[in-house]
Amino acid sequence: MTTATTVEKHAFQAEVGKLLDIVAHSLYSQKEIFLRELISNASDACDKLRYRALTEPKLIEGDPGFRITLSIDKKASTLTVSDNGVGMDKDDLTGILGTIARSGTQAFVESLSGDGKKSKDKARKEAISLIGQFGVGFYSAFMVADRVEVVTRKAGTDTAFKWASDGKGEFTIEDAGRDARGTDVVVHLKPGEKEYLDPERIRHIVRTYSDHIGIPVQLADETLNSASAIWTRDKKDVTPEQYKEFYHHAAHAFDDPWMTIHNRVEGVVSYTNLLFIPSMRPFDLFHPDRAGHVKLYVKRVFITDNCEGLLPPYLRFVKGVVDSEDLALNVSREMMQHNPVVTKISQGLTKRIFGELKKSADKTPDDYLKFWETFGPVMKEGLYEDIGNRERILELARFRSSERPGWISLADYIAAMKEGQEAVFYIAAEDPDAALASPQLEGFKAKGVEVLLMTDPVDEFWLSHVGAFDGKPFKSATRGGADLSRIAKDTDAGQADGEDKDKRTAGDKAETPGLDRLLAAFKVALGDKVKDVRPSERLTDSPVCLVADEGDLDINLERLLKQHKQLGGHELSPRILEINPDHVLIGKLARLAEEKNAKDPALDDAAFLLLDQARILEGEPVLDPQAFCRRLAALMARGPAT
Repeated sequence: MTTATTVEKHAFQAEVGKLLDIVAHSLYSQKEIFLRELISNASDACDKLRYRALTEPKLIEGDPGFRITLSIDKKASTLTVSDNGVGMDKDDLTGILGTIARSGTQAFVESLSGDGKKSKDKARKEAISLIGQFGVGFYSAFMVADRVEVVTRKAGTDTAFKWASDGKGEFTIEDAGRDARGTDVVVHLKPGEKEYLDPERIRHIVRTYSDHIGIPVQLADETLNSASAIWTRDKKDVTPEQYKEFYHHAAHAFDDPWMTIHNRVEGVVSYTNLLFIPSMRPFDLFHPDRAGHVKLYVKRVFITDNCEGLLPPYLRFVKGVVDSEDLALNVSREMMQHNPVVTKISQGLTKRIFGELKKSADKTPDDYLKFWETFGPVMKEGLYEDIGNRERILELARFRSSERPGWISLADYIAAMKEGQEAVFYIAAEDPDAALASPQLEGFKAKGVEVLLMTDPVDEFWLSHVGAFDGKPFKSATRGGADLSRIAKDTDAGQADGEDKDKRTAGDKAETPGLDRLLAAFKVALGDKVKDVRPSERLTDSPVCLVADEGDLDINLERLLKQHKQLGGHELSPRILEINPDHVLIGKLARLAEEKNAKDPALDDAAFLLLDQARILEGEPVLDPQAFCRRLAALMARGPAT
């Protein structure tokens, strides 16, 4: 008999108490899903033990048949979900039931809590989706319970434990008794939740949400579900609702799948797959381990939920199951990565996913854009990782543009290229607004030349690997060699009715008197702060900008690498300072350089002020704040006649 001295009290991870309160109130209209989540957890526990028993048959000796049992006790007002799966020990109870998501908990709670300005309905919907993202379905039991107890015994051990909590900040763990392996989750129902003591209500919930579970779900002596693995059924025998509920089970998600891919492959390698592409980003999408989420079965026996090599890492958002008939049941997880059967399955799955995405992009382009906006940044990782599928990914990729709203493909870009244009121009920045505000785009806009806006960190890395598309090289608009002189002038670009048709644009520069002297003065003044000072073909409105020389790191890429401490130092490498000969300020400075023989101290101040201006536009600090202020004050004191 358990004594009080064996009871251990623990505090939840700091934010769990807040979370439980949010869950209990935010999911009000879908309370019944708590039972789905508990049944799914029980199913997973059975799957895990089935796999372990392949090499440790003693674990299921005497009780080889897996099952999930529901028990109603109207007198005690409890609903119990029991399984004879792998069970838990004390460390599991503390680590799994006392912690949420293992990381990012504070951000999770903040996302659920919101700012108090959201409608209740919107907050509830966001809570539902986020709970699925963070894999905390167990805690949904507190929607209907004022207390939850978990009695569990890990397979292969003789010791049982009881975890208990009212969801208000603490939980207890104590020794307990359980005759065999497995777990009982005892839900003590709140006074207003007696409907979950009604057998007919329980039958309805199980058949609605858990019919696809491949393990019998029993109430008394009645099996409530079909207990057949849904992926083994013919597609015509599976309804959209059944697919959706299996997705919720397999992915532990609350959103609906954006795409479902169900097919059987027979041949040299035979397998069945039921894959889903979510409609929302999973919480761990950008986790450093880049783990996959497709469960591998062999002849309907669960093997692993993270088979490395089953899908490439850039498709890690795909959820679902793959069931192979050609792998050995006792295959080890460590050997699967180099197994030729797994390699062939991976190739087939990847090809199938690309094929389905291509169909969507061609037939339902608006719907496809929802997918790309959600998972495009991850897909683009494949452009430098997977040479074999690079062209497929490039065809599927979509980009923002400087010349038109919405998303465009590379084929769209090439179809709209100007006469004389030989490259696909792009600009990398933190976001589209920053890219569009860059002075480097002025000459492109003046000639109506489209520039792709690369705003995902991964863009800088794949661009250097890919090089070209359809024979057209990718070229950064921020590089010194972005030649616009060969591109035909767009007479409509930037010209309003009545505007001077002879107005100069990029590539049509006239000589500015004193320009050479000004360039020489700037080079002397700035010294090694810049790599060179040269006239610009790309500027039309701004006086200056910084560009990278051919062969140098792109400015945005260097900034990213420095942020992640991949490069030494804190300053950007010296860049080329381009000046706009047609700008009124540059014209005045050029005349001053000619009159003073390029030796006026004001030219030195102007050189540094313009360099600092260019740095500010690039998101970089000025070189010397005190000197910047002194030079700016001196310039203002001299007045506009300078």
